[in-house]
Amino acid sequence: MAGTAEALMEQHFSHSYAEARARFLAAADAAGLDNEPHWHPLLGRDGERLAMDVVRQGPRKAERLLILSSACHGVEGFAGSGIQVALLSDPAWMAAVAGSGVAVLYVHGLNPHGFSWLRRVTQEGVDLNRNFHDFHRPLPHNAGYDEIAAALLPRHWPPSAADESVLDAYAAKHGKRGLQAAISGGQYAHETGLFYGGRAPTWSNVTLHHALEEQGRGATRIGWIDLHTGLGPSGHGERIFASRNDEAALTRARAWWGPEVTSIYDGSSSSALLQGLMWNVVFDACPGAEYTGIALEYGTLPIDDMIGALRADHWLEAHPEADPALAASIKQQMRDAFYVDTPEWKRQLVEQAGVAARQGLAGLLA
Repeated sequence: MAGTAEALMEQHFSHSYAEARARFLAAADAAGLDNEPHWHPLLGRDGERLAMDVVRQGPRKAERLLILSSACHGVEGFAGSGIQVALLSDPAWMAAVAGSGVAVLYVHGLNPHGFSWLRRVTQEGVDLNRNFHDFHRPLPHNAGYDEIAAALLPRHWPPSAADESVLDAYAAKHGKRGLQAAISGGQYAHETGLFYGGRAPTWSNVTLHHALEEQGRGATRIGWIDLHTGLGPSGHGERIFASRNDEAALTRARAWWGPEVTSIYDGSSSSALLQGLMWNVVFDACPGAEYTGIALEYGTLPIDDMIGALRADHWLEAHPEADPALAASIKQQMRDAFYVDTPEWKRQLVEQAGVAARQGLAGLLA
């Protein structure tokens, strides 16, 4: 029986963006649901068409809406897509939604270009979850990133001992959390650098805004579970408060998903304090709705390994002349940093997401 369960689990997860999209669309079709694709202007690494796909389950005029989204950070979509397919294929979940009157929005491939090309960033080289700003106003300045930028992405790969000593010195002065904040908090000056937030809205930003304006019309209460990987113990899904620094919204999130919900604002999360967060789009696209959300962040590798994979990927993007064997190794390193391709890890993801989805449904109905 264990082997059968593992085989069924494997059917939800994929080895490429094209396969993931095909499985998502097949699961939606089997559930009798229609897809509304938002086509991307570029092709994928295998020449396939790319899209942000939006599948809605439930009434068009539902006042309560639960969003389940994947691949904000491209390569993290292998996990998020598998979870979405698993939920669409779960009769008990589908029946619970149908009986609730809540509408559920499955947004597959927020950043399809990064998903296909095994990158965390968009085709513009932007971290989508640092891109939601009013770009008519001055952008945040990350002085810490400026200090270590050259060592993070040196001219040659792998980094030298001198490059690593710069990062070690910064950590010694500011602590490991200080180094993490400098690297990952978001920066707007180094266009080829890590966690670059951009200087204008990306295609994914604009497309998501339009999709939520259309799909959230009439909703008075919105819940959102955005699926991520990369931080924390392997297989553990940290529930990170995903909203503005609003005490009432944090109280709701902990009432829905439990007191273990962490926050970047009080330092309880494994994530640093971030800028330009994606869920800010709700306040613009659906201004009349009460919003409650979390990022469900599943651990993969230790954070130093994850950051190392990102550094290598950004270096490779800036050096297309790199040896093909090195390039292939870096792409595998990226995949491994954000997707643990084992049955046990996938089982943990699906089980925890199933619980969180049902809690979100109950929270909206409360």
